[in-house]
Amino acid sequence: MKNLEYLVGDSKIYKDVSEPYNTNIINLLSDLSYELNNKKYYKSYSDIKTLSFFCRKANLLNLKKKSKNYDDQPRLGLGLVFHVTPSNIPTNFFYSLIFGLINGNSNIVKVPSKNFEQIDIICKVLNKLLLKKHKKIKNFIKIVRYSDNDDYTKNISSYCDARVIWGSDKTVENIRKFRLQPRSIELTFPDRYSMSLINSNEFVKLNTEKKKLLVNKFYNDTFIADQNACSSPQLILWTGNKIKKSKLLFWSLLSNLVEKKYDLSEMAAVEKYTELCKKIITDKNIKDFKNFSNNIFTTSLKKINSEVTAYRGKWGFFYEYETKNLNILNKISSKKIQTLTYFGVKKELLKAFMIKNKLSGIDRIVPIGQGLDINFFWDGYDINRVLTRVIDIK
Repeated sequence: MKNLEYLVGDSKIYKDVSEPYNTNIINLLSDLSYELNNKKYYKSYSDIKTLSFFCRKANLLNLKKKSKNYDDQPRLGLGLVFHVTPSNIPTNFFYSLIFGLINGNSNIVKVPSKNFEQIDIICKVLNKLLLKKHKKIKNFIKIVRYSDNDDYTKNISSYCDARVIWGSDKTVENIRKFRLQPRSIELTFPDRYSMSLINSNEFVKLNTEKKKLLVNKFYNDTFIADQNACSSPQLILWTGNKIKKSKLLFWSLLSNLVEKKYDLSEMAAVEKYTELCKKIITDKNIKDFKNFSNNIFTTSLKKINSEVTAYRGKWGFFYEYETKNLNILNKISSKKIQTLTYFGVKKELLKAFMIKNKLSGIDRIVPIGQGLDINFFWDGYDINRVLTRVIDIK
């Protein structure tokens, strides 16, 4: 087929299955972790370092332990899983592959048509491991790159047992034109929106080092993915009565960190500034704005509702809103909202609020610094359950 490149595997299609958390699969991912944990790889790409950390055997076994699937009923993979992965997050394709692999499925993964060096690095290491040490499971993994090839998407969609789609709402809509088999399932991870909640009273109490640590965690949630990740916060909700002081401290510290660690391209800088000017001129909901060098732009909003998901920034452009309590979440909650990262608010309070108010949105609530941490509960799905089948034996 035209415009089709196999980065891992070949044109043969398999539907091999295994039990979830198969030892051979865990060993492959563990060996991949070891190979990627090499300075020549992760020195330039922090996302490779993060992936390497996730694939550690200790982490995978811990995820198995946390899973509630493994009771008296045996489970197997569904068969062949077709993954369509997003164009803006280079390492996302491999996390999607892990979802399928860990649960005992064969996989075909479509990576972005854009050439990311991280993808080439990961595939090179994976090919080496499958060729030399893990031949038994090579049929479980195919990674392809293509563009403008609806025939391939249609063909694999008609044959696969599950389809996993990451991307914009438009991407999901386009892929859904291609029918699945009657018993096949589909998981979609479309366009989502995320926020942070910071208690200003608790922030100002921190000593300088702990403030810097929190800011560094926020940096990891946002700048590692240029704010492109669905779980990277776009809107910061400030509570407490020390907001003015907290905001100045927080953004100043973040600006200093960005200055040291982040490479802001000229194109990104121009686009970010253009977007700020456009918002100031055209949006009557803008209360005020501040810039911290060219590193951080912040824009305060007068009011927010469920349409707040239209306020999006990249490369260090954040929106803010000051609120007295958690009730604001009732006004802005929608199925578009995925992750709420937080600091200075008790976990038990957030849990009780969510249950009491039965919010339609917010699938994840995690401390600041864990926004990009992928696990097997994602977008409200229990991946371990969805991508396996139970063999009911009485």
